[in-house]
Amino acid sequence: MTHYSIGELARMTGLSTRTVRFYSDSGVIPVAGRTVGGFRTYDVDGLARLKLVRTLRDLGVDLPTAQRVLAREVSVADVARTHAEAIDAQMRTLRLRRAVLRVVARNGEVELVHELARLSEEERQAILDDFFDEVFGGLELDPGFEQMMRSVRVELPDDPTTEQLEAWVELANMVRDPDFRASIRNMSERHQEMRAEGVDMSGRSEEAMEAFQYSIAQAREALDAGIAPDSAEAAAVVARVDERWSTALNLPVGPELSKRLEEFGDPRAERYWALLATINGWENPVPDNTAERRWLTEAGS
Repeated sequence: MTHYSIGELARMTGLSTRTVRFYSDSGVIPVAGRTVGGFRTYDVDGLARLKLVRTLRDLGVDLPTAQRVLAREVSVADVARTHAEAIDAQMRTLRLRRAVLRVVARNGEVELVHELARLSEEERQAILDDFFDEVFGGLELDPGFEQMMRSVRVELPDDPTTEQLEAWVELANMVRDPDFRASIRNMSERHQEMRAEGVDMSGRSEEAMEAFQYSIAQAREALDAGIAPDSAEAAAVVARVDERWSTALNLPVGPELSKRLEEFGDPRAERYWALLATINGWENPVPDNTAERRWLTEAGS
């Protein structure tokens, strides 16, 4: 039977003699015999055990677990599966830390970003639920509208990109902002009033959608042309936009139409959907028309 010295095992496995001696002292590789001089020797089974332990240790498996594998208390497959799952968890944690650090590097908010990034899916959704409870609570809104709003969940991945984490931080700050909550509450109350008046609030009509798209396009052209919101040129743009909305909403151009548009004109409401699209990784992102809506608001005031 072939026997190997500690030095030979070290050369065959790439381990140091000190490590091989440690494994021998720990009982990982049993001594098979002794030389005339009293030095320990090991057989082929010892070599195989040593190679397996080296591989397991290289993969990050702790020594007690490796010893359980050698004792056949657990299988290599079970250990590999458990360890792979542990590595997956570690990788998710590291990717999240990387995303947090990149966001912190951009905005400098350490504690807030870290706190929001560590929340569970349920805790993230609780932030939105609390927001909806305040802005919708006690109001008679269109059931389909409210259900749709509440059904869209925050689905931040375990390993978010920097952009997704930034969007989540912005969204969480937005829905906890008292001013934004007050604005959406006012919209909701007006929604209730209009519904009581018989207006269909289940969704925008095709005419309203076309008027909205026209308004955004006009504002974008004005922004690209560098037209100031308080200029005569801006007033002409607003007049065209008001005319289109007048037709869509069947309201004459004037105070009532202006009030209707102002009541549902907070650009942050649309920003909410753009942020959700980024967080959830939707294939068709929601266009962010915040700049256009802000220009229209300033030009119309």
